[in-house]
Amino acid sequence: MIVAALLVPALVGLLLMIGRRLVRGRTAAWLGAGAMTVSLVLFADVWEGRADVSGEVDVSWIEPLGARLHLGVTVVSWPFLLMTALIGVLCCLWLLADDTSPALVGLVLVISAASMGVFSSLDLLLFFVFFELALIPMWFVIAWWGSSTSSSGAGAAHQSRFKNGARYSATRFLMFTVGGSALLLVGIVVIGLDGGTLQVLDAGSASLAAAVLVCLGFAVKTPIVPFHTWLPDAHSAAPTAGSVLLAAVFLKLGTYGLILFSTVLDRFEDVAPYLAIAGAIGIVWSALACYVQDDLKRLVAYSSIGHMGFVVLAISTQSSAGLAAAVFGSVAHGLVTGLLFFAAGSLKERFGTASMTRIGRGLYGRSPWLAVTFVLAAVASLGLPGLAGFWGELLSLRAAYEVGDVLTKPVAWTGLGLALVGIALTTAYFVRAIRLLAQGEPVPHDGDRDLGRREAVVMGALVVAIVVLGLVPALVLDLYEPIRFSVAR
Repeated sequence: MIVAALLVPALVGLLLMIGRRLVRGRTAAWLGAGAMTVSLVLFADVWEGRADVSGEVDVSWIEPLGARLHLGVTVVSWPFLLMTALIGVLCCLWLLADDTSPALVGLVLVISAASMGVFSSLDLLLFFVFFELALIPMWFVIAWWGSSTSSSGAGAAHQSRFKNGARYSATRFLMFTVGGSALLLVGIVVIGLDGGTLQVLDAGSASLAAAVLVCLGFAVKTPIVPFHTWLPDAHSAAPTAGSVLLAAVFLKLGTYGLILFSTVLDRFEDVAPYLAIAGAIGIVWSALACYVQDDLKRLVAYSSIGHMGFVVLAISTQSSAGLAAAVFGSVAHGLVTGLLFFAAGSLKERFGTASMTRIGRGLYGRSPWLAVTFVLAAVASLGLPGLAGFWGELLSLRAAYEVGDVLTKPVAWTGLGLALVGIALTTAYFVRAIRLLAQGEPVPHDGDRDLGRREAVVMGALVVAIVVLGLVPALVLDLYEPIRFSVAR
């Protein structure tokens, strides 16, 4: 079933790109949504509720290297797979329009399939191959269907047209991520040489060099400060579906990679303190950057850096609570930030800009349901109890407070203190965004209109998921009982 879950969206995506002149955009979007639904159902069904691997497929691939086509669903990867498939379905539904390019739908499917391949890979080389298969399609999504990034502040008018273009942002994204991939590949080679195997479940010891290279590679993908600078421009330039995929899926390739490799790297404990402090600094720094943003898409992009900081801090503790926090926080971020980018995309479609100043105030009176959806996503992102974002942050704080297995108390509690400051700053910048957009005297605009059917279905599905996980976090957290965690490692 795993092979079918990966092949169906990949093949449909390739066919849509090849036959893009033969299919209408709306038909292509329905086909894409159907293909991703197949993957969602198959991955939901393949899980057997066991602590080890479900639906395992293991076939010889490159014998001289010891690489195998080894796929399976684990207690860690299953939530990532379900989230990726769900986001893929919603992105395709978002593209339900006659003027949608079938090629764009095809790229969404290929990116989703490659990402699910990453989450289901149990061979390190296969992991890397799937990892890279998502890069080039994302470049085309940003470069061909993106828009010029909107800048504000002094000096913005003097920037060149090329520099503000979608192609520049896409190329910058590609250069950063390919650089990270190069480090990751070298790290995988070192792991194979040190441990004598590329199989995740059998991986042996690995040197400090491997741990440093792998963590640097994932630091670019996650991203962790100071390797984050590609993210705001990429999000600002990307079309709505591209931004959602970047935030909800692509960044999770980095966090999932850190979770996976931290279990096979003996020397991860030497790198963990640096990751913890870098993640905590990113929480504070990104919050300060968010507070001065006028472009809503850039604000949400910077907020992602902070949320990934919580996840990295949790991973660094190498504890049961840390694993639960990392997985739950990643999934919650994917759902919440996906909803934020869909809301930002709706606003940009109506007003031709993501600038909060130009959109104007009083959305409660102008587009009430859109305003309510945006506000719910914002308060979920800042960690309001009862919504999904709360549990990821709370568990990360708990993991840091309990110190964990590899950090020292000064390092863990320094990260905890910075994270608490970051939560206060996050509340401040989201409250500012709510006041700038939703509250105040309505300023009428020609673009004022409330949610359409397509928007209501897509965003409504995410709202339901955010509320359900916020009220019943055990749906994910019960997977990570101590006995399950010990086996998964």
